[in-house]
Amino acid sequence: MIRRVTFVLAFLAVIGIAVLTLIWFAQRRLIYFPDTRPPSLDRAGLAATEAVSFVTADGLRLGAWFVGGSGPSLRPTVIIFSGNAGHRGYRAPLAAALQRHGLNVLLTDYRGYGGNPGEPIEEGLAADARAARAFVRSRSDVDQARVVYFGESLGAAVALRLAVEDPPSALVLRSPFASMTLIGQYHYPMLPVGLLLRDRFPSIDRALQLRSPVLIIAGTRDSIIPIDHTRRLYDAIVAPKRFVELAADHNDAALLDGDEMVEAIVRFVATSSNVN
Repeated sequence: MIRRVTFVLAFLAVIGIAVLTLIWFAQRRLIYFPDTRPPSLDRAGLAATEAVSFVTADGLRLGAWFVGGSGPSLRPTVIIFSGNAGHRGYRAPLAAALQRHGLNVLLTDYRGYGGNPGEPIEEGLAADARAARAFVRSRSDVDQARVVYFGESLGAAVALRLAVEDPPSALVLRSPFASMTLIGQYHYPMLPVGLLLRDRFPSIDRALQLRSPVLIIAGTRDSIIPIDHTRRLYDAIVAPKRFVELAADHNDAALLDGDEMVEAIVRFVATSSNVN
């Protein structure tokens, strides 16, 4: 009997180790869901838009779209850091909505997304964000005193990290999480996420370092990033901040390019520009 119990326990331990090993090596497939196809600018339906590219510090050339706003020759510019799925073509409606309000928009794609080379990892996405900011800094049609970072979901962690390193005039975070560790523990409570996770995106640890005005937009019905997780990050921010709630789930239209969200962003950009 004792031998049988010992054998069963040993067998279960081997299975458990095998499962954890598989998760260790495959975990990034559970975090990043890139559409690797190059998006079509023609199909995106964006006016006054250039296909551009820039090179990261580790030598990757990344494709992006620069969407020109209207109005004065020097305009505020929003750099969009997308979530963990798709490619920049999926964010074209948001860019078009911001463009209609006179804003320039840089629609970026991370490494491994939208035909870009490389594989997405946390440090790689940080390098991609720095390269995007450097590109915007090189543009003569950008008001460099009014550069805004917009990050959604995973992209909110990317935008927040860049905002600590290279502060924008305003930071907009849509459906941000406090850390990947905490959100992983929420979705996978039976797994030792804290031990296994390789890409941690610890936004809450960086929140105290933010100095730019911050607008956070969250869905009250968000099933992927529950609003309590977003509020935990919001509460840790000491910079000027505002919280906007929308009655929506994570991928509802209201949180993708809805009028209420766009208007909140435009008002916040205008107010932040006046302050700064």
